[in-house]
Amino acid sequence: MKKLVLFFLVFSLSACSEMQQVLDQLPQAGTLSQTDIGNGLKEALDNGISKQVSKLTATDGFYKNAAVKILLPEELQKVDKTLRDIGLSSLADEGIKMLNRAAEDAVKEATPIFVDAVKQMTFTDAKNILMGTDDSATLYLENTTSTALYSKFSPVIQNSFAKVGADKIWTNIITKYNSIPLVKKVNPDLTDYTTNKAMEGVFKMIAVEEKNIRTDLSSRTSDLLKKVFALQDSK
Repeated sequence: MKKLVLFFLVFSLSACSEMQQVLDQLPQAGTLSQTDIGNGLKEALDNGISKQVSKLTATDGFYKNAAVKILLPEELQKVDKTLRDIGLSSLADEGIKMLNRAAEDAVKEATPIFVDAVKQMTFTDAKNILMGTDDSATLYLENTTSTALYSKFSPVIQNSFAKVGADKIWTNIITKYNSIPLVKKVNPDLTDYTTNKAMEGVFKMIAVEEKNIRTDLSSRTSDLLKKVFALQDSK
């Protein structure tokens, strides 16, 4: 993913002198044309961001992925335990599933935002990513897209709650819990919580793919990808 972002910049700046300076510094760059590097980037972009985002948008993309499954916020964990203790485990399970279903709906909005962020990268951004830590590309995307993602995700999650009846389910859950004698009443903002957890899950999975592309040769699934990313391997 870090290399993916660098080569996207190279492709986008094909008419700029900065691009040639970057190419001149890459060992073996002369064996590939600028078009090759651009096409390699497009393929890597598809295998990177889009690959992971599409996994998360599928049914159970969050719910059955232990790495990103959305669990209850701390203040509702006692609600979950109490409901299970009084024989309402199925209701508690349904409530958790609805949070994850809403996240799966929302992540469908992510890919265009990521692509736009990569297009707007400056040469300084790319240099910092190249010379930065192993997750620099993911951190760049997180820093540049979080506001836009939240704005896109939040209404989708709110609508999803209504569409699948999650709002009614959680109203029922919280009402039942708050009616139990002596418990401290709760009224969490589940839209905000689920929005933030959905974003967290997206960045976690992009970081996984970033590491794969950088370190696992088998993730370079075409001759072009192998040639393009071999340039970085030799640095």
